[in-house]
Amino acid sequence: MLRQLIGENIDLQIVCAPDIPEIRADMSQLESALANLVINARDAMPRGGRLTMETSEVVLDEAYATNHVGVKPGRYVRLSVSDTGIGMSQDVQARIFEPFFTTKEAGKGSGLGLSTVYGIVKQSGGNIWVYSEPGLGATFKVYLPVDAGDGPVAGPTEPAPGQWSNGTEAVLLVEDAPMIRRLAKQIMVRAGYTVFEAGDAHEAMRLAETQESIDVLVTDLIMPGPSGVELAEQLRHVRPDVRVLFMSGYTDNAIVRNGMLGESAAFLQKPFTPQDLLRKLRHVIEAQAI
Repeated sequence: MLRQLIGENIDLQIVCAPDIPEIRADMSQLESALANLVINARDAMPRGGRLTMETSEVVLDEAYATNHVGVKPGRYVRLSVSDTGIGMSQDVQARIFEPFFTTKEAGKGSGLGLSTVYGIVKQSGGNIWVYSEPGLGATFKVYLPVDAGDGPVAGPTEPAPGQWSNGTEAVLLVEDAPMIRRLAKQIMVRAGYTVFEAGDAHEAMRLAETQESIDVLVTDLIMPGPSGVELAEQLRHVRPDVRVLFMSGYTDNAIVRNGMLGESAAFLQKPFTPQDLLRKLRHVIEAQAI
């Protein structure tokens, strides 16, 4: 059905995680939500492109819930739908789930598709989040709570005392979203790292010129001005031994397939938990496979 919806000029890849837990939702409504997300992705790629659908189990912790109204900490199944289409500005993203809001020409869209998805997800006890950059496609992430059955669903677990909390290295953190930058810095500082923060690549390079030691670059992949990849290349000219961890709201499968990152690059998908960030950071520092 999905291939019939998208047409022959769009490459479809489905990446399902093994052994994900059950959720409780209305099957027909969930199929309707999925179809609307796929149609939205198709319409964003009038000349063809790639559509990537992924499932995984994630844990949303207290820190994430604090910064996202209506989200309860716990275990979720995440369904991601990513396209390589025209993307969206921040202003459009802020209104994307409003009923009757559409950026399509008159007569080519009712403006109800994504608002329908939003209603179905909320009715299922879940949440939906979108990440997009103009010209670089979009990723919609649906979070549906794991079915508790007859008992409570286990919430997020904190790392054991001292686990990943032995950082002594200097980290250059580059992120244009102030809330995410503030949260990431707080997590790393509490774990013992020295953190220098910047809002873009230009500011980051100025900081790099004034600091005696920078061991790790933790950078958003897509930012105003030079990208995270371009920043990493510039920084390695003056600090060839620096480790690099990229972050993005796009999924790892989507960014690799779209050529934004090589398969060997260290990558952290947003949103992330403190455990996710600290674990990835230690792996990068210790040069272990991610």
